[in-house]
Amino acid sequence: MMLKKGILRRVTISSLALLILLITYLFPTKLENTSYEQKLSYTEVQKGVVYLLDKNQYVSRVNMVISNKEAIEKVKEIISILTIQGKSNEYIPNNFYGVIPMGTTLLNVTLEEGLLKLDFSKEFLNISQELERKMVESIVYSLTEMDSVQNILIFVEGKQLTELPFSKEKLPTLLNKDFGVNKIYDIESIKDTSKTTIYYGSKTDEMFYYIPVTYVSNESQEKVEIIVEKLKSSPLYESNLISYLNANAEITNYEIKEKEIKLSFNEYLLDGIENSTILEEVQYTIYLSLRDTYHIEQVEFSVQEGDKNVNLVINSLE
Repeated sequence: MMLKKGILRRVTISSLALLILLITYLFPTKLENTSYEQKLSYTEVQKGVVYLLDKNQYVSRVNMVISNKEAIEKVKEIISILTIQGKSNEYIPNNFYGVIPMGTTLLNVTLEEGLLKLDFSKEFLNISQELERKMVESIVYSLTEMDSVQNILIFVEGKQLTELPFSKEKLPTLLNKDFGVNKIYDIESIKDTSKTTIYYGSKTDEMFYYIPVTYVSNESQEKVEIIVEKLKSSPLYESNLISYLNANAEITNYEIKEKEIKLSFNEYLLDGIENSTILEEVQYTIYLSLRDTYHIEQVEFSVQEGDKNVNLVINSLE
């Protein structure tokens, strides 16, 4: 009996010792310092602007997500977007589409000191007469939104495009926003004409966007005055071009500098008597119009409202 108790005692002690060793092994009393490094990789979303055709065939300023930051790759991406046809796809908003003919290939692209050279395959010329000018406008306006692009040369299979294929309209040696867009002619004589680009608003069920219109006229007054007069007197709802500028808004003074324009307005520039702000649509239609017409970078608004002065500076669109 004593022998059995002794054996049982030794077995119990051995089991406890084994259990203690196991616990010590699995749960050490001295924890090692362990660090975890988590690496996150992501693609930075880049905002960009592309000029696409809307359902009314206006060349329209549309905000897009542009994935490439490097200039040449960004050019290629924009050209790819401008080649997407059809009014509904995963890359561009509904009711917009590209105008470069399907099957067109960008054979070569170079960018040196602000001069962008684009060489397209022969499919580039498979364009209708109604859309040939809009195609060039779309390319020029989209790519000159890039800070690194000032002028553009277009080639087809290595040969410079000097005229539009159907209308035979001569193209300038260097293409930039002076080429104009969505042109409207209001002239009595071909002499002493001037071009003024004015941005209007427009909208679909899903988004608000801007449409530039280049007016060709014989008007001799300063272009800043033409822009304001057109915006406050021409809310062209029947053509889906909208201006939100109050018809009573008046410029009281302006100063045109090399890269900046300063504008002073009466209180009718503001959004209502009790709201001392300038409507975003008013800010941007004026800013974009002056930017493209005068090639300036910044617009400063000043409004005298009673004893209070409202100031606003715009140098980009968010």
